[in-house]
Amino acid sequence: MKYFKIVCTFFVLIALQNAIAQPISKPVYLFSYFKNNGQDGLHLAYSFDGYKWEALNNDSSFLKPRAGTDKLMRDPCIIKGADGKFHLVFTLSWKERGIGYASSTDLINWSEQQDIPVMMHEPTAKNCWAPEIFYNPKPKEYLIYWATTIPGRFPKSDSSGDNNHRIYYVTTKNFKTFSSTKLLYNKGFNVIDATIIKIGKRYAMFLKDETKNPVPQKNLHIAYSKKLTKNYGAPTPSITGKYWAEGPTVIKIDDKWIVYFDKYRDHKYGAISSTDLTNWTDISDQIIVPNGLRHGTIFTITAQEFNTLQKALPVIAH
Repeated sequence: MKYFKIVCTFFVLIALQNAIAQPISKPVYLFSYFKNNGQDGLHLAYSFDGYKWEALNNDSSFLKPRAGTDKLMRDPCIIKGADGKFHLVFTLSWKERGIGYASSTDLINWSEQQDIPVMMHEPTAKNCWAPEIFYNPKPKEYLIYWATTIPGRFPKSDSSGDNNHRIYYVTTKNFKTFSSTKLLYNKGFNVIDATIIKIGKRYAMFLKDETKNPVPQKNLHIAYSKKLTKNYGAPTPSITGKYWAEGPTVIKIDDKWIVYFDKYRDHKYGAISSTDLTNWTDISDQIIVPNGLRHGTIFTITAQEFNTLQKALPVIAH
């Protein structure tokens, strides 16, 4: 009997070892994020179900900030382009008029970082915050969009103690030459942290109402359009609660849309889910994220890309 137990234990251990070593076969979610003030750069976490997130590389930075004067890397947004590269944009400063950019084929080795001067033509522009990228397949170009405030540009919302952020954009095919900067979203209120997804034949822009005066809002909404670069409508009623929320990122898992966001005053991370984009349920207690995670974006990589990433990193949580 003793010998039988030893043999059984041996085979169980072998089976467990093989299960652990088995490579991932399904697509994997990655969360690009920053910590603290963004001074140490890009962080990545992974998830197989979209709820439990584990930091990669022992939660060490994948890319140190080099662009801009302040050398920050906040609000990192990554998408995989039609060229097979991962394209990253980020906030490089609280007060500069450009945005950061870099690219990679494997999320480990990155190109030289650029400071894209998207608002240098506006001498009084105060900032360029939370840039994101959307790939538009028909013209085969990338839309880069962000929030900027320009004092006096929109007097009705430029009240004392508040700002007048609006969402602006440029387009590019190669991240070397860019279109002129244009206004993407203006509905008369202070708006930041936009992220766009395509749903069927229309585009949904998730955004933050950044209004401070006379009554603080600090909540998330959706605006829809049939065109990627124009005609977004009035925002829906708030989809988040009485807490202050910012930095939305969105994915669809099975039949549910999930919006993840930073409950920044509470120093917590939040999430809401919906099957119809109208009725939302708070699922914040169902998600687990790395300590200190600040907002960024969620994107998907293939099983092969994830397995390659696993092998390349010195430390990775399983």
